[in-house]
Amino acid sequence: MKTLYLDCSMGAAGDMLAATLLELLPDRQAFLDRFNALGIPGVTVSAEPSVKCGVTGTHFHVSVDGVEEDEHLHEHHHDHEHHHHSGMHEITHIVEDMHLDPAVEADVLAVYRSIAEAESQVHGEPIEHIHFHEVGTMDAIVDVAAVCLLMHELHPDTVVASPVNVGGGTVHCAHGILPVPAPATALLLRDIPMYGGAIQSELCTPTGAALLRHFVAKFGAMPLMRGAAYGYGMGKKDFEQANCVRAILGESEGETEEIVELSCDMDDMTGEALGFASEQLFALGARDVYTMPVQMKKGRPGVLLRVLCMPEQRDIMVAAIFRHTTTIGIREARLRRHVLDRTIETLDTAYGPVRRKTATGYGVERGKPEYEDLAHIARERGVSLSEVRRLIDGEN
Repeated sequence: MKTLYLDCSMGAAGDMLAATLLELLPDRQAFLDRFNALGIPGVTVSAEPSVKCGVTGTHFHVSVDGVEEDEHLHEHHHDHEHHHHSGMHEITHIVEDMHLDPAVEADVLAVYRSIAEAESQVHGEPIEHIHFHEVGTMDAIVDVAAVCLLMHELHPDTVVASPVNVGGGTVHCAHGILPVPAPATALLLRDIPMYGGAIQSELCTPTGAALLRHFVAKFGAMPLMRGAAYGYGMGKKDFEQANCVRAILGESEGETEEIVELSCDMDDMTGEALGFASEQLFALGARDVYTMPVQMKKGRPGVLLRVLCMPEQRDIMVAAIFRHTTTIGIREARLRRHVLDRTIETLDTAYGPVRRKTATGYGVERGKPEYEDLAHIARERGVSLSEVRRLIDGEN
């Protein structure tokens, strides 16, 4: 299976992702020429070698009206003459004017819609009122379009990424000084493993977070794979560690992974308390939480609580089980599980872009549309989820 692995140990930004994917192509200049031939007004893209900690990679340049801009330096500032406060409506027109392949255009708009939804939650404003102070500038749009185009050219069967280093400290944005990760970035990274603190700088930008959320099917350790091509997408800042996103494109086999099973028996908890405990465990990232009826000492009826999580989540799950249940002991088992290969594609429908998850392997294949995309359409049109599914199925 063709697998793309992204090492985000120094975070992710739009220009860095574009650069690392560009390095995976056999003819990088041909891609740049094709992109510049799109005729985006005032925009020129280029790439040049960049060395970080002795490692040579690529920096992706975007020039707007002859002036180079950089996502790391401006994504949270808006005092440059090219910085225009674009709303989702304006972004849509800009992207449509690029005349991209429909599937690529759907990906670009889906990425921006996820940013708009995050900003909407942060500011408590409807999506149509959200203006992209930091990620609505033309060069940021070009970064997103370039990544989406490169993903389609590379067409991996699945994309896997490491946990994301978000950095630390504070960042200046249009609304003031905020902690890292910025609120919108944090929302975009929900349910995605992340860490930070060692480097006092913003390493993962909202654009980078949105692109990872859209394309990555799984976050974790690099799968067993044979690497065929390697890419290093460099940022502008210098740190003790090479400031880059590394990409590996190769072949992987059917996946197995280690998972931890935590279980305990109780006979003194109410259904409401068990329900609350399950909610808290899911919120912390448990892969599964369920209960089963059991018979305990002296014939008393009880409940078996079982939690499945990744090995790195073990300690936090154990602490949460003790905090939210009445148990005084937890059993632990390490298991190997076989999993189907998972991929995500974006369908361009009359009702908007819809991501479809497909699982294959061991002679089977099954797929279903992404719930969040169906729910978005259902809310906009005031219809049920089942009706949206029928509309989408009728198109395909």
